[in-house]
Amino acid sequence: MVNDSESRALAVSTWLYEEYSLFYQEFLKILDLAKIAFEKRDFSSSVRVSARRLSLYSLSIVDVSERLKQAYPEIHDDEAQWQAVESQYSEMVKGEYAEDIGRAYLHSLRRKIYHGEWRAADYSFAEMISSSNKFISKVVKSFEVDGSLGEEVIGEILRIPNFIRSYAFLEDDTQRIVQRVADNISRSQHKAQKLIRVEMINTGFYRNRGAYLVGRLIFDNDRFVPLVIALLNDETGIYVDAVLTSETYAHNIFSSTLANFHVTSTYYHEVCALLKSIMPRRPLGLHYSTIGYNHLGKVAVMSELESELVDSEAGLVTAVGSTGTVAMGFASSNSAYNLKVIRDKPTAQYKWGEFGGLESVIRKYNRVHEINRTGSMLDSIIYYRVRLDRKWFSAGLLEDLLTSASDTVSLFGDDVIFKYLIVQIKLTPLPIYLENATEKQAETAITNLGYCIKNNAAADIFNKDLDARNYGIGAYSKVYLFDYDAIEKLTEVKVRTNLDREAGEEDVPDWFFEDGVVFLPEELVSGLCIPQRWLCDFFSRRHAKLLTTDYWCEIQNDLLEGIIPSVSVYPDNERIRD
Repeated sequence: MVNDSESRALAVSTWLYEEYSLFYQEFLKILDLAKIAFEKRDFSSSVRVSARRLSLYSLSIVDVSERLKQAYPEIHDDEAQWQAVESQYSEMVKGEYAEDIGRAYLHSLRRKIYHGEWRAADYSFAEMISSSNKFISKVVKSFEVDGSLGEEVIGEILRIPNFIRSYAFLEDDTQRIVQRVADNISRSQHKAQKLIRVEMINTGFYRNRGAYLVGRLIFDNDRFVPLVIALLNDETGIYVDAVLTSETYAHNIFSSTLANFHVTSTYYHEVCALLKSIMPRRPLGLHYSTIGYNHLGKVAVMSELESELVDSEAGLVTAVGSTGTVAMGFASSNSAYNLKVIRDKPTAQYKWGEFGGLESVIRKYNRVHEINRTGSMLDSIIYYRVRLDRKWFSAGLLEDLLTSASDTVSLFGDDVIFKYLIVQIKLTPLPIYLENATEKQAETAITNLGYCIKNNAAADIFNKDLDARNYGIGAYSKVYLFDYDAIEKLTEVKVRTNLDREAGEEDVPDWFFEDGVVFLPEELVSGLCIPQRWLCDFFSRRHAKLLTTDYWCEIQNDLLEGIIPSVSVYPDNERIRD
């Protein structure tokens, strides 16, 4: 005989499974909408569906938890009854391909309802995040070749997305791809090997204005390199813009500093496994996040981080670089990630007036997470109510955290409890890099710093604390902004100048009395606080436009008119046409 408690658990678990299914169906539908937006050249819709996809999970969790409270208050108020619900629900999702997403959904609901802490160990399905040969044929399209790519194979590859719109220059594109791949191989370390096979992910990758076909070239020594074909769509039709066979350029395209891809395949584990094979130095968790499976990415990142700490004697210590006035950074020397929390109050070096508090800073990190980061801003994974093992922390770091961030960091037995924890991929702070760089390396970094600032502006991001300590450099010499407590919307910044004042004029300028953020472009270089004078002069010459009001006002006007910026993520010399 079924008692009331069992009947209620079955009803609740069935309802929650239906809510999860509705969420996941909409999640997958967005993938198709992204493809349609590319085919129709509806780039504003592409931006909108990306924003919807990013927020869909959290919105569903909040909505369902509120409705659960109203419909079943006895379960909402008693976590012990949840165990029966979880047991029934787990049976419902068991065996589904997306079982891990379904179970993650339930764990998120439990944490939302009962305010529990986040532990990677809670996600016992984390080991499922791996490739399975069972589905590989549905994900990869394989072409056997005899030494080189032919036009017939390229034609098959270009047909993979099954576009409703035609290619504008299909024959010419095909010939150019064949030639470019041959040229790239002849200049690579694989020139002595024989190309025997091409494997392509059997779907398109969509983001903003572009689409990509992604796979790998396999040689007879079992080595392989990426093959990425970049597509654009204009008035004439779809056309191939670039062909990339470099791991470096693959990293740039799939960087978490850009908006997520929409990949029209439901076999996300196999897609990520192939991406990991062509970008092995990139942590697996970031591959999941890059294709929009952010919650699985969070699970994978935390699992990787905990594995790094368990497998090594190197614990968490204060991060390399200058001490942050708002954020406290810490890391393990053998980890791919940096962690940070926000201080209860800024240090004495804080220069922006009244501090807006923790929530205002977190909102800024979330804003950067939700936009197209234009290849120049690190994405941040934010965990809420997470606990880590106390033994992983050095004594000095733990004391600093409990003293300077006591509002959000506390001890509970052998655990360190974080109200929130920000995780980013690890970079070398720019000032530290410049101290040890050659002249050529330093000039490359300073050049890329200028591009970083320009790309930030294109995303309506202005970092009023231009100090170079807020920027870092990655493995491929790209420069990224990684601290966001001082960012503002560029469209709300008042661009002014003192260059129009007469010599000897001593009156206080009018802009001094204006509210809000005022920016004088001619002072940009001094704001970078780069001690090497010759590098300051180099920046001024290399990026002279950044020192003018005209440049900044033009960007502001474009943004206010709703113009979607076009951001290049590969060099011009990789394009197949001049």
